[in-house]
Amino acid sequence: MPSGLFMALADRLDRRVGWHRLPRLLGLLTLIGLRSRLRQRNLHDTGLAEPDPDLLERARDPEAAATRTLDGTLNDLDSPTMGRIGARFGRNVPVEETFPEPEPAILQPSPRAVSMGLLTRETFLPATTLNVLAAAWLQFEVHDWFSHGKDEAENPWEVALAADDPWHERPMRIARTRRDPTGDDDPATPPTYATADSHWWDGSQIYGSDPAFANAVRAHEDGKLRLDDDGLLPRDLERVVDISGVAGNFWIGLGLLHTLFAREHNAICDRLRAEHPTWPDGRLYDTARLVNAALMAKIHTVEWTPAVISHPTTRYAMHANWWGLVGERLGRRIGRLGSGEVLSGIPGSPTDHHGVPYSLTEEFVAVYRMHPLIPDDYTFRAVADDRVLEERTFPELGALQTRGRLEEIGVANALYSFGVAHPGAITLHNYPRSLQRLERPDGTVLDLAATDVLRIRERGVPRYNRFRELFRLAPARSFDDLTDDPGWAREIEQVYGGDLDSVDLMVGLYGEPKPKGFGFSDTAFRVFILMASRRLKSDRFFTRDYTPETYTRTGLDWINESTMTTVLLRHYPELEPALRGVDNAFAPWKRVI
Repeated sequence: MPSGLFMALADRLDRRVGWHRLPRLLGLLTLIGLRSRLRQRNLHDTGLAEPDPDLLERARDPEAAATRTLDGTLNDLDSPTMGRIGARFGRNVPVEETFPEPEPAILQPSPRAVSMGLLTRETFLPATTLNVLAAAWLQFEVHDWFSHGKDEAENPWEVALAADDPWHERPMRIARTRRDPTGDDDPATPPTYATADSHWWDGSQIYGSDPAFANAVRAHEDGKLRLDDDGLLPRDLERVVDISGVAGNFWIGLGLLHTLFAREHNAICDRLRAEHPTWPDGRLYDTARLVNAALMAKIHTVEWTPAVISHPTTRYAMHANWWGLVGERLGRRIGRLGSGEVLSGIPGSPTDHHGVPYSLTEEFVAVYRMHPLIPDDYTFRAVADDRVLEERTFPELGALQTRGRLEEIGVANALYSFGVAHPGAITLHNYPRSLQRLERPDGTVLDLAATDVLRIRERGVPRYNRFRELFRLAPARSFDDLTDDPGWAREIEQVYGGDLDSVDLMVGLYGEPKPKGFGFSDTAFRVFILMASRRLKSDRFFTRDYTPETYTRTGLDWINESTMTTVLLRHYPELEPALRGVDNAFAPWKRVI
């Protein structure tokens, strides 16, 4: 079928019926058609820095191009600055739609009023098909994908407060996002923002983006990362970490996953050393990093995502993203069928940016604001017999407390405790209270819910109705269209003063009725359809260079044979009774009683 006709038919089926109401095969084909249309219409460039001559020369050196770089350069060898640290965030909506609203409209309604009136968790609403490890995993991955860097200290936003609001300062001050240093002040051009991490899916949350940190985490022997004698991350990393920045968001959930995948890196090094005893430290490290990063990408694609959007069609579609329609079992037996991504999956297919230089986008950042997943209260249990070890609140598990808590509880016990507990549902009235008054290690206090709302407005992401229109979805025609809860509809109407088109994107995403099995909205899923594939398809280390020559045959076999469950059991075998018979490590584990 001609591609234009195929995309048109997919679009029509989705509009008339909805992809999630179609039989699985027809629904899958509809999603493939929608992805093609989104690639055609919802990728927009905000500008790419020109590489300097030295970088272009390095791109021609096979040795320099064989591994991931710390700053994200040299992924695309023809455009070696693409996706690097400092590169601009792109857009999934036309650039002319991304002007932020002028003051005072951008502050209306007050983000604090939205936080208090629509988001506050009054009773914990659990996501019963998931465990808390799924919540920690998302933040673990987000810390690899995107960061806008430290906020600007000058000229903060001033947010109006209600007369009875107990906030400690009036007005509430929220620092502005750091502006792109390569941008200009032309009022005819929307502002742009730059990433403080690379745009690539490269494991930077473990390996670092800063040379001092990257050096400090390495053992500089056998390619390995440093761990203390107790198996935890080195204590002295604190000297190279700026807790006033993103590192200040660290907590025990991130501590568990950083520890787990540092140990996984070292296990990969042991396997590579056994296969290649003459390799130097640097080559072992670089290859193990490639393997570990690809394994995390695979786990996110075929395990975490199907757990969170557990519709029969999307479960199959995410496996097809990695393995193709041929599937894992047959694909591993017979190898690739042709070069395309549909039959044999994206890994190993040709690299393709679909006409727009690769970057993550502000819209992708916006729809991944899923803080309701985080519980406020935690019960830690012993994996041996399920007895309660201690109970803690989220503030007691922050960056400055993580090391001590893991020493008290033990990593295996903490992993088990996360595995048998539920995260919060991504919905209205379920935002963690702990994050509505978040006291960061540097002493700053913020309402993260109000900040989330304002950040989306500030960065020029359209409000909910316009956002849907730009993704060819019907806008809400009334407040009752926003949610299937009539009480919530009236609350939204009151907070927004009856102005339907001013409803914030995050509020619409949280309130929207979800497809069967979905943890987040179908509107957010439109961005996900596009960007989940793009993060793989644009990265040569997942496409043209996903080969034995780059990864080694041993490395590719390690990725193919590993799952989140095998990673957990490789390092903490005592978890086996809790994971026995559990199909997905992000679903609830068995209680050991």
